[in-house]
Amino acid sequence: MNRLVVVFGVIWFLGTALATAQVASDCSNAVPICNSTPVNGGTNGFGADDFKGAAKSGCLEKTLSGAIESNAAWYRFRTGASGQLGFNIGFDSKEDWDFALYKASDCNSLGDPVRCNFFDNREANSFIGVGEDPKGAVNNVQYEEWLEVLPGEDYYLLVNNFSNINSGFSIQFTGQIFVSNPYDALDCSIISNLLGPPIAACDNENIVLDATTADVVSYTWYKDIGNGYSLISGEVSATLTVLVAAFYRVEVITQSQNNIISDVQVGFSTAPTTSSVNDENTCLDAQYYDLSKKDQMALGGQSEEEVIISYHANSANADAGIDALPLEYKLVTGEQQIYIRATSVQNPRCYDASQDFKLTVHEPLVPDFPLEVFLCEGELSAVIGELSPDPDYDYQWNTGEITSSIIVTQGGEYSLNISDKLGVSKCENTFVITVYASKTPHIKEVIVDDLQDNNTVTIIPEREGDFEYRLDDGAYQSGNIFYNVLPGAHTITLNDLNGCGSATESIVVVGFPKFFTPNGDGANDVWNIVGISSLEEPMLFVYDRYGKLLKQLSQNSMGWDGTYNGVALPSGDYWFKLSFLDQNGQRTIAKYVNNHFSLKR
Repeated sequence: MNRLVVVFGVIWFLGTALATAQVASDCSNAVPICNSTPVNGGTNGFGADDFKGAAKSGCLEKTLSGAIESNAAWYRFRTGASGQLGFNIGFDSKEDWDFALYKASDCNSLGDPVRCNFFDNREANSFIGVGEDPKGAVNNVQYEEWLEVLPGEDYYLLVNNFSNINSGFSIQFTGQIFVSNPYDALDCSIISNLLGPPIAACDNENIVLDATTADVVSYTWYKDIGNGYSLISGEVSATLTVLVAAFYRVEVITQSQNNIISDVQVGFSTAPTTSSVNDENTCLDAQYYDLSKKDQMALGGQSEEEVIISYHANSANADAGIDALPLEYKLVTGEQQIYIRATSVQNPRCYDASQDFKLTVHEPLVPDFPLEVFLCEGELSAVIGELSPDPDYDYQWNTGEITSSIIVTQGGEYSLNISDKLGVSKCENTFVITVYASKTPHIKEVIVDDLQDNNTVTIIPEREGDFEYRLDDGAYQSGNIFYNVLPGAHTITLNDLNGCGSATESIVVVGFPKFFTPNGDGANDVWNIVGISSLEEPMLFVYDRYGKLLKQLSQNSMGWDGTYNGVALPSGDYWFKLSFLDQNGQRTIAKYVNNHFSLKR
């Protein structure tokens, strides 16, 4: 009688007993897999040196063992579809594991790894792998980039324990490929086993082993929970419903006497539950909300070492276990429903996504009242704060008043806290209103630079402040200098932008030579001013440095020839004043026109 024995499995924890099964320490015996594995019993040493004495393979280097491998486990898999593929290698956070992934169909031609990670586990992570840390650790350096795969690609995976102390690990496949192709993302044809690959199940699942074969005489089932295989009485059909984690064996007797013995490991992980969590209110000015604050409430007493909590934007993503929200969740105004998924660390197929909570993000109040108020000179008081109170809010001033607005009589800082009466909003709506005691603006000086072809007028305020300036009836400007001012009478205005009044003055812009040379050569022999034709009865007075009146000129005068009572005066500086009749017929001295010129001989 011929007997075909097909055995496949990996070691894992069966309850509290450690079962023994194959962990391939050599690449040539790599365990074929086509789905996630149960937790195995760990690694112990390595077989042959699969790198033939090489000092390095990708990121992996020789260890204290004298080879690249120290405590090695080899697996192989083949892709059955195209898309994004990754995996998580889960282990005890106190241990240090490395991995290298090779795109190869033969152990003799591994080449360089396409993904490799050797970082020590000083951050006490529970996973290494390709893709994303299932616990949401964005900066986990023990994760490499996703793989983009095509159908029919062969890969070898080396999982190596560097710490020499290990309690086993599991491999959990992830990626979009398992969403688009849930049943054929990996090619199971590489596994030649009647009962199939190891089964990582949840304790709320019904697992049925199927050994259906043609030309059958009988089926006999056995179970091993750590003490060797024993007969399962009464189980003689082609299928077996499994309720307990164990190694299972079926013996199939056929009429052709090509009998089959097939083994498979079945492991059960506890299906987690998600406890209800409270709704949350927060303020937009916080910018981010730490979703991990809800972890302990969602765990409800379950160990965070055994259950991963993740958060999702919709229930479909939570069910599929995809597109987890970042734990530092960026806030947007309004109500958002956050969906929670509790996933088993041992087996990500075991999960609960039945709970969610509402995150309400409140927008801080935007004050519709000024935060700067000016108490102008002559004003006894000013009203500050909210003039149209909202009945849903309470108002509290640092002065002790509880009205929405108050009357102030002096400058200073006043703070107003506005809070909703229901206490729902978490926004700190405290506004500081600064009251400035401001004086009426005054013009200190006007500088008239008479250049005839480009006259400028500069207005100098008496104090610093927020001002705007205007010449005649033109537009206001922020700068205090006016260029290309025509000679003649003008009005200048200094206006306080904070509403504390304005100051207006009349000025005269004239043009005059800075020097003259009364030497009888016909050039610059007399001195006079221009631009006074618009003035009524203008009079020009010339003085020496001691204030002695030397000459009085009218509008029709030819100018001054540099003499006094017919006597030529010496070279030097001389001063002048200009007067005219104002709108009221009063003779007025032109302000800011008190300049000097030079006589040269």
